[in-house]
Amino acid sequence: MDIKSMTLEELKTMLAGEGEKPFRAAQLYDWMHRKLAEDYGQMTNLPAALRERLKEEHPLTALRPVDMQESAIDGTRKFLFALSDGNMVESVWMKYKHGNSVCISSQVGCKMGCRFCASTLDGWERNLLPSEMLDQIYAITRITGERVSNVVVMGTGEPLDNYENLLRFIRLLTDENGLHISQRNVTVSTCGLVPQMKRLADERLSITLALSLHAVTDEKRRELMPVALKWRLDELMEACAYYFERTGRRMTFEYALVGGVNDGPGDAQGLTALAGAVGAHVNLIPVNPIKERNFRQSERAQIEAFKNKLEKNGINVTIRREMGRDIDGACGQLRRRHIAEERCGLTE
Repeated sequence: MDIKSMTLEELKTMLAGEGEKPFRAAQLYDWMHRKLAEDYGQMTNLPAALRERLKEEHPLTALRPVDMQESAIDGTRKFLFALSDGNMVESVWMKYKHGNSVCISSQVGCKMGCRFCASTLDGWERNLLPSEMLDQIYAITRITGERVSNVVVMGTGEPLDNYENLLRFIRLLTDENGLHISQRNVTVSTCGLVPQMKRLADERLSITLALSLHAVTDEKRRELMPVALKWRLDELMEACAYYFERTGRRMTFEYALVGGVNDGPGDAQGLTALAGAVGAHVNLIPVNPIKERNFRQSERAQIEAFKNKLEKNGINVTIRREMGRDIDGACGQLRRRHIAEERCGLTE
């Protein structure tokens, strides 16, 4: 197993099997997950022979920054990181009054095919390892010099399609021997993989689960999200109710407002019924336009009217702040631009 994806107990077992004392595992874990070392050479309290052996046998995951864009409007930074196999992933750093949030990717590309998302346009390559998910946060912490207090797994990829690695990532991220970010400060999104939602409920974590809903009828949801061809809304709502029952954690419904598609009075009424049935918080998202699709963002007045209708019906609702709109803000856009530039370079 990838060494940076190991728990402290797994490290102890591995090093004990190689004749090392147990405290070496704690030192190594501390360097990787608290001091955020990028290579074994920085781990100065480990014997040189051990460092050399680890370097040979267990290459250390450390993402390499390829590009960074900073918003002139709000200081949001979007990072493109290179993985060891040449693939690239995006992460976003956002500064709020309550602390710094990082939005990370869970896969290279995405296979879900949501119509309004740039992440899915180049298909799916592979799942990210727990260490590759962690190191997006670690690298951003090293670069900015500021602590991350909130983590959102809502970048490229469907997190619940990478279930085992996601779970290990959460446990490492929230471990008291590492960054020790509270589970309550971790949000995981899903487009609605029903079996995995129920499985996650049984883990009884304290994270927030955010459902990408985006439509209130099966017919309309199938047009926007191919995953809806597999699971109906009633099955999805049953999974939401089960999640709340098992964890006591209120879910969030993410709802991207697309002008003339899902932003009418009937949509607001339908969303009221769905959110009210499971006590969900609704987060309205002015959709990020992407040039490959003809979807447009709802007018500001329409967004406010939609929000007001939900509030009058007793639904807790917010409009997501539009962070980093002057850069490649939507998931997948920066990566796609780099891929296109590389292809251009190869064909010239």
